[in-house]
Amino acid sequence: MSVATSVMGGSVAAGLGNVLKGAVLIAGPTASGKSARALDLARSMDGVIVNADSMQVYSVLSLLTARPGPRELAAAPHRLYGHVPPGAAYSTGAWLRDVEALIDSGALRNRQAIFVGGTGLYFRALVEGLSPMPDIPPAVRRRWRQRLEAEGAAALHAVLQELDTQAAARIRPGDGQRIVRALEVLEASGKPIGHWQAMRSRPLVDSASAEKLVLEPDRGALAKRIDQRFEQMVAQGALEEVKALLSLDLPRSMPAMKAIGVRELAAALGGDISLEEAARRAKAATRQYAKRQMTWFRHQLGADWKRVPA
Repeated sequence: MSVATSVMGGSVAAGLGNVLKGAVLIAGPTASGKSARALDLARSMDGVIVNADSMQVYSVLSLLTARPGPRELAAAPHRLYGHVPPGAAYSTGAWLRDVEALIDSGALRNRQAIFVGGTGLYFRALVEGLSPMPDIPPAVRRRWRQRLEAEGAAALHAVLQELDTQAAARIRPGDGQRIVRALEVLEASGKPIGHWQAMRSRPLVDSASAEKLVLEPDRGALAKRIDQRFEQMVAQGALEEVKALLSLDLPRSMPAMKAIGVRELAAALGGDISLEEAARRAKAATRQYAKRQMTWFRHQLGADWKRVPA
């Protein structure tokens, strides 16, 4: 099936036992034009756009995460954008539960479901299912995140090495979020995270009937788009967004605090660097992130994903 045949044949996503048939999935690096492509499809296919980007879920960071603006939101239904407070712990599992609730609500019934974003793990969970994970008591989660903040990722990786050598071998010493996740799962359940990861839940999207696209922009053109977009973000009020986020006094370990541009603009607001230097660093960080995204998509998404120049 192709997007063209979906339009011509009038096929729309329909939930069958909570499994969507005929969904369109659009993955790609930041600033590759994913949102615009999804909006064009939504207009032509009577579609509903569902966010598949782990940063665009947060409520405060609209500009810095390049969420669709008022005009885009008015042009087609958008779901799962900006619905999570930045102080909340959010995960791939939480996103998948939100997608399931969206399907159960009937919001996608007789409409073309279009998932778009840059978070590869979201797409993988959508078509392959996700390993079930135990509930983590808030006190356990808070304690490990506080230790991450106080001691750093390397110190907690050493703790993980003692408690779960297999997980420690798979996780980079600098990857604080994954280290904390492994430690809190172990404490909460008494079983290593690998035990849970070996199990899979049922996918929410039927992979065989889905149209799966990966946008692959020219790197030089993408770098220019990234630079221009960040300048627009600053001009439109990104500094005010960062001020609002900082006013919440969240731990630096929270995912929302790690959005590209937050640390850089916070340093400019604090007088540590100039706004020009903050922009230069944020642009460089965004280009590096886009490169990591493209590498992940190239190696982790299979041959059934169509590569599309962008």
